[in-house]
Amino acid sequence: MFLENKNSIVQQISFSEISDKDVTLFIKREDKLHPFISGNKYRKLKYNLEEAAKQNHHTLVTFGGAYSNHIAAAAAAGFEHNFKTIGVIRGDELAHNLETVLQQNPTLKFAAAHGMKFHFVSRSAYRDKTSEAFISTLKEQFGDFYLVPEGGTNKFAVKGCEEILNDEDKIYNVICSAIGTGGTISGIINSTNNNQKVIGFPALKGDFLQHEINKYVLKNKNWSLNTNYNFGGYAKISEELITFINNFKTETGIPLDPVYTGKMLFGIVDLIKNNYFEKGTKILAIHTGGLQGIDGMNLILKKKNLPKII
Repeated sequence: MFLENKNSIVQQISFSEISDKDVTLFIKREDKLHPFISGNKYRKLKYNLEEAAKQNHHTLVTFGGAYSNHIAAAAAAGFEHNFKTIGVIRGDELAHNLETVLQQNPTLKFAAAHGMKFHFVSRSAYRDKTSEAFISTLKEQFGDFYLVPEGGTNKFAVKGCEEILNDEDKIYNVICSAIGTGGTISGIINSTNNNQKVIGFPALKGDFLQHEINKYVLKNKNWSLNTNYNFGGYAKISEELITFINNFKTETGIPLDPVYTGKMLFGIVDLIKNNYFEKGTKILAIHTGGLQGIDGMNLILKKKNLPKII
């Protein structure tokens, strides 16, 4: 069996910025499911691995940027379950002096150490990665393979993410999740009760996510997206956000990544401080992992002369 079903622990949060509010905040620690296949990537890959084996594939091909959580998780999953893995990486300039790149990029170094082979493409070519012509070129080069989409989102990923919540989580009034490609929140929405509300915090700018989520949501209309906390877009970060992430870890002991969970928790805390939620509301925030990306972000922050994430 690939990646057994697990229930992650839930922690109640005591955080000084919201200590005077009559709202309780809990975090579901999906980041602790597995040391390397972290958080929602564990859920997204579970049934994709099963389907790849059913179709008798031995190679996984997937896509991502140079610091992608998904690339790292796919490499670890392939390594653990005896699949060859090929990562199609955005940025053909990275192919030059690859040994130096691997020493300087902790994500790619980790993926390579877990057996992943890389295929670097230009940013313009990467935009066409879902086209038949692009996939056909990959098949000519690498032979038969099982394709896992960028970010891992497809119907098998959504099925896995429906297992994030369990019966014990029905006590919460509001469920919050960060959003990248929309698969995680789709699974969460599908497994909530109608009396629960789901709020998604997109890491990317743009309004395309509404359509993506609607493709996978079965029936519930109890969800909304809050686009006020993306800090300018994917992987954009500010000193204010860094300070929040570091203060949160110092007080709670819980690390947050700067691309997804850090922005979500910043948003949740800001909404609580501004009395957005009714008194007595119980909020469950899903920690979707992604902590491997902190080392890479700290390299970028150092170049910008900004404080590092602890």
